[in-house]
Amino acid sequence: MMKKLHDDPSLVIYNKAPGMPVQADKTGDVSLLELAEKYAKRTLHLVHRMDRPVSGAILLAKTKAVMTALTEQFRNRHIDKEYLAIVQVMPPQPEGTLVHYLKKNEAKNISVAFPEEQPGSERAELHYRVLGSSERFHLLHIQLLTGRHHQIRAQLAAIGCPIRGDVKYGFKRSNKDRSIGLHSWKLSFEHPHSGETLSVVAPLPEEVVWKAFQGILEVV
Repeated sequence: MMKKLHDDPSLVIYNKAPGMPVQADKTGDVSLLELAEKYAKRTLHLVHRMDRPVSGAILLAKTKAVMTALTEQFRNRHIDKEYLAIVQVMPPQPEGTLVHYLKKNEAKNISVAFPEEQPGSERAELHYRVLGSSERFHLLHIQLLTGRHHQIRAQLAAIGCPIRGDVKYGFKRSNKDRSIGLHSWKLSFEHPHSGETLSVVAPLPEEVVWKAFQGILEVV
């Protein structure tokens, strides 16, 4: 369900499996944070969010001071987050930057993307690039330029390219394991103590559609 990618006295990074909650929720299912604290035998602090059906690299701080420093990096966009997304519909261009204004619908727990600013909306920006295609699907590299609720899911759906399995945002069929084809692939940031750049790569989920794209990633 989770595999350790990096561990040092300041922080730990895990590769979360799809379907696992990051923190305790109303389902009562065991969360990544609970397991990580059990293994570490100490309190850990979440630095960023990840939706339950999404997989990939997630960062936990071992002290409040480290959490504060890393949160500041996120706020100032000094943390580089790269995602991979699987879609069935090819985007209109092989590469591009998407800018929308997202407004959260609390009742449905979704974000609606608008082309123009709306009251209560937040500006959302990402860059995408098509890395390759299989017989039925296309693999996109996503560079997040802002961090909004369900941003990648909402923005790709807004251009007619909902993520595989993401029925909440318009994909026709769910995946058997209730995952969606979105993976937090690479995470790079300045280590709060050493000052050096720390980069991790999260291996893809063990699932047949993801495996079809493994060869493409090896030459990226």
